[in-house]
Amino acid sequence: MEFPAWLTDWLAGDDYTIAREILERGVAALYLVAFVSAVNQFPALLGDNGLLPARRFLRHPYARKQPTLFRWRYSDRLLRTVAWTGAVLSALIVAGVVQLAPTYVFVPVFLIVWFLYLSIVNIGQTFYGFGWESLLCEAGFIVAFLGAWDTAPPITIVFFVRWLVFRLEFGAGMIKMRGDRSWRDLTALYYHHETQPMPNPLSRSAHLLPKWFHRVEVLGNHFAQLIVPWFLFFPQPVASVAAGVMILTQLWLVLTGNFAWLNWITIVLAFAGISDPVFSWLFGGAEVGGLGASDVPLWYAVVAVAATVFLVVLSWPPLKNLFSRRQLMNASFNRWHLVNAYGAFGSVTKERYEVVVEGTTDDPGDPDALWLEYAFKGKPGDVHRIPRQFAPYHLRLDWLMWFLALGSRDSPWFEVLLLRLLEADRPTLKLLRHDPFGGVPPRAIRARMFLYRFSTHAEKRETGDVWVRSEVGDLVPPVSLRSGQ
Repeated sequence: MEFPAWLTDWLAGDDYTIAREILERGVAALYLVAFVSAVNQFPALLGDNGLLPARRFLRHPYARKQPTLFRWRYSDRLLRTVAWTGAVLSALIVAGVVQLAPTYVFVPVFLIVWFLYLSIVNIGQTFYGFGWESLLCEAGFIVAFLGAWDTAPPITIVFFVRWLVFRLEFGAGMIKMRGDRSWRDLTALYYHHETQPMPNPLSRSAHLLPKWFHRVEVLGNHFAQLIVPWFLFFPQPVASVAAGVMILTQLWLVLTGNFAWLNWITIVLAFAGISDPVFSWLFGGAEVGGLGASDVPLWYAVVAVAATVFLVVLSWPPLKNLFSRRQLMNASFNRWHLVNAYGAFGSVTKERYEVVVEGTTDDPGDPDALWLEYAFKGKPGDVHRIPRQFAPYHLRLDWLMWFLALGSRDSPWFEVLLLRLLEADRPTLKLLRHDPFGGVPPRAIRARMFLYRFSTHAEKRETGDVWVRSEVGDLVPPVSLRSGQ
């Protein structure tokens, strides 16, 4: 039985085939990074001998209600199996292999990737409590319904990706306007490049730019987050121009900071606003796009519309949140991390504090004891060391050390970290850049608080130091495994 073409013609987003390729492969690439991060870090942070063991968390009634493969059993081996499976499937999508299969295969495969990562996020506790975890989960679920090459991209799904970008950008803009006064008086970036959680090699150069430039940066940020997102829903080529503006502003953030995959996924998702004809114009009129079928089969039209309606229904709480005086930042309204509220840096830290962890093999009570500093991979420590680039890879321990220095109360993991360092626990030491004791347990550990700032041009020429630091005081006095010390 044949059905009239008009039933599905309206749904075929055949002008967005290049956007679909970028969305599917880009999101899958970030899943790949996230799964590899889980393999490398999860066992030491949340495994059976981790800082916040997932097995213990899963005993709580709240945890047992979460959608996760680990509800019934957790082991480090199972975690690695789940992560490696997700990484392999993600890599196949990045390579375009899964797209060669029919859509009824592609969609379940992408949803498997989504659910495997959701399973990890929902037992990740503080170490997975970042807004971009929910963002990756939501993006994966939506992009899965763009389908394989045997169907045109459903236009409703393309527009829902734009709705995600709108919530992400406009939500971030509104949280700033409702939050720290420095965003309103245009001074926020006098501080942000220096005090952001994890600076990168260009952060110091950005910080030392003239103040007038920082004020222009803030104005540009407000324009890109509060005004431009509305144009994503305008006809082409206006939507493409809006997407291009957001991509450019996100690239500036990539150049000047380490925000895990937050900026990268925003860039990828923004391509939902760029049509094939605009890509053709960008490439000098060359014929581009037209990848795959130009229509949507009726059976898949039903699936895509059903998925869209489901997501629209879930959109009401985050829509209300956008215009609420008590706007929530990075909040999920359901256990599946779908259609969330986003936002970042509603407040700007004016001074940078760092926790420096040191150990000694001497008597900790001896005033002449030699204390040696543990070096973290990403967070500032050695004043001579230029910050490295790690994003989109996420150094979870380093990020939580930044929150710890801000006075985070949610830090029982830090006490366990000090214990693991006293034990010279090998998985824990692998999370660090350098163990000054070469795997030998120290006699005592302490943590001191320092105030950090970037060196000026003159200070850098004189000393070669990237940072200038001054001691504030002890966070944790010397502690030892030995009784009586």
